[in-house]
Amino acid sequence: MRIAIIGGGPAGLYFAILMQRDMPQARVTVVERNQPDDTFGFGVVFSDQTLDAFKAADEPSYRAITESFAYWDDIEINARGESHRIGGNGFCGCSRRTLLLLLQARSRELGVELVFGREATPEDFPDADLVVVADGINSPIRTRHAEHFQPHIDYRPNRFAWMGSTRPFDAFTFFFRETPHGIFIAHCYQYEPGASTWVLETDPETWARAGLDRMSESESAAFLEGVFAEELQGHRLLINRSHWRQFPALRCGRWVKDNMVLLGDAKASAHFSIGSGTKLAMEDAIALHQAFMAHPGVADALDAFENGRREEVEKIQHAANVSLVWFEHVKRFWHFPPTQFAFGVMTRSKAITWDNLLLRAPDFVAEMQALFAEQSGGKPGTAPMFQPLTLRGMTVPNRVVVSPMCMYSAEDGVPGDFHLVHYGARAQGGAGLVFTEMTCPSPSARITPGCAGLWNDEQQAAWTRIVGFAHASGAKMALQLGHAGRKGATKLMWDGMDQPLEEGAWPIVSASPLPYYPHSQTPRTLTRADMDGIRDDFVAAARRGIEAGFDLLELHCAHGYLLASFLSPLTNHRTDEYGGPVENRLRFPLEVFSALRAAWPAEKPMSVRLSATDWADGGITDADTLAIARAFAAAGCDLIDVSTGQTVADAAPQYGRMFQLPWADMIRNEAGIAVMCVGSITSADQVNTILAAGRADLVALGRPHLAEPSFTLKAAATYNARDVKGPKQYKWGRDALFRTAQREREDLMDLRRKARPASHAPVK
Repeated sequence: MRIAIIGGGPAGLYFAILMQRDMPQARVTVVERNQPDDTFGFGVVFSDQTLDAFKAADEPSYRAITESFAYWDDIEINARGESHRIGGNGFCGCSRRTLLLLLQARSRELGVELVFGREATPEDFPDADLVVVADGINSPIRTRHAEHFQPHIDYRPNRFAWMGSTRPFDAFTFFFRETPHGIFIAHCYQYEPGASTWVLETDPETWARAGLDRMSESESAAFLEGVFAEELQGHRLLINRSHWRQFPALRCGRWVKDNMVLLGDAKASAHFSIGSGTKLAMEDAIALHQAFMAHPGVADALDAFENGRREEVEKIQHAANVSLVWFEHVKRFWHFPPTQFAFGVMTRSKAITWDNLLLRAPDFVAEMQALFAEQSGGKPGTAPMFQPLTLRGMTVPNRVVVSPMCMYSAEDGVPGDFHLVHYGARAQGGAGLVFTEMTCPSPSARITPGCAGLWNDEQQAAWTRIVGFAHASGAKMALQLGHAGRKGATKLMWDGMDQPLEEGAWPIVSASPLPYYPHSQTPRTLTRADMDGIRDDFVAAARRGIEAGFDLLELHCAHGYLLASFLSPLTNHRTDEYGGPVENRLRFPLEVFSALRAAWPAEKPMSVRLSATDWADGGITDADTLAIARAFAAAGCDLIDVSTGQTVADAAPQYGRMFQLPWADMIRNEAGIAVMCVGSITSADQVNTILAAGRADLVALGRPHLAEPSFTLKAAATYNARDVKGPKQYKWGRDALFRTAQREREDLMDLRRKARPASHAPVK
């Protein structure tokens, strides 16, 4: 077999090693544009888990790496005059130059042909069975074949520069330093005796205010030596092509073309804040080698590599992207108490959670738990999700919310026995707050014929019964009112979500005459008289809600329904005072809210559900969302229920764990209003992590509550939170649950401890 590898970085060299070792008759050539001892940057980072993979893949190179690294177990976070050290992490740092030299040595030992100081193209190897393109983030080969590989590079706004120092470290260390220009961040780690990496980062506004856009490398280093004078402890910053850059977040639609395959940074990048670039590249090499060991043909092996490796790469990229966004918005969290700020740093990528930290650093978690209890006015020693929250005169006993979920099972808008059991079971299950599904103020406001309503006495009586049952079970009950707008007169969800009714449809209205699908009914444009009537319908329904005993009232302004259709420029094409700039687009939703606030009792809170992004080009912007949230807050809103999307049919949401959380923490920490988050949140561990990190005030769960009505009670037993209320008739089952849950949790924690990667710390 003839293998040509273009690019002699860690990915290309490691793949060459593995293939030459297991295919000794193969001819493997690595061509590198630089000289063998050229290197840029300083150190690279590997976790214990990655070192496990290296050990399994090639023991000799693993030994060479571990004999040349600096190992640490702690992460240290220094911010606002306090330092927090969190153990149990297991990382090593290695000189990039040393790594390349030892991989080169291992390659030569196995018979790999190494060529340096030469540019190469696939055409230089007409006899090659396989061409590995490992020529870096700016890959000329990928660029030449861009139409096929479909690269997309997102240059992130923060600026960073890669520098070094002689200051030693015994932990991976973050320094956050506030200056008159803004906040500067240093990501630091030692990679060999007397040598440490310093990645300096700041937002573009701070970078420009400090004049760094006009400074040379040496001038930048001198400036940063002043910023981090205390942290450098008399050491200097070293430079090596330490230019200010923007991180290129790279994804490729395809990795393979004929007998060519992209590897490492040529195909995907991962942000330095989770230390994963070189790890990603070398694990790519392992996966590509394994594909060839399992599949004898080049085409089959490359297909197996791309299909088998892509999901793992995208998971790492997702974690890296979530992490980098946290650093881009560090000023959102700067006002937090230092302990909470440090907790946010640790959990920023979602890879580390409350329970994970409880295993690694129980004292740190106990400190965070005590701080959250103090902030909440709750009970010390209790996890965040079981702390109370007060909004006006309503105090919810815990932070778990049953999300509003349409059941499409009402008869003429009347909730029946199904609804009583549905809401009642979840109220008995321990959730602090239970939301109704979107409830309509008139028959023409419905999404489907099965939607619940609150426009007549029969509906009011049914809701009164449900609210009473929820209260008797210890839960608060929230009424969500909404109008379907252009998404009305559609089929029940299981018959075709958002598909127009084939018979029995009613006329629909919207901000502008735009059908949801091309084949949907075209809505009539609202007139001023229509607006007055709809506003009055909302107020009448709210008054019925007061009589029914609801504790909180939410106005639905999301998901492309009527009020949302005013807020988004994708659905509001009006040229009157209700269209155009955001202050005009929010005018009618704000009129409805203000009328509701005037009718709703002053001691009871109100919330608004927003779609914080449309997931579509030309849609609502972050600036729009913040302006809308601030306007509702000024009008008396107490809570923003943060959702996203469903505005237009061709939206392209990026799903994932807690995928809507960034907009929740944006609104909470920039608009300064309490928020409820929702969206692929599935565990009590995630709830605790979100709350402790200051990213939301309430956490709503939908599907988990459909599968497990007693989600909160079970979580309470796991975390030994005995204040969660429940029916007295169930006391004996509850007591048994608490007994068994504690044993099961200890067993689970023990399994997690045993499952952690082995430490690769050098034996002393």
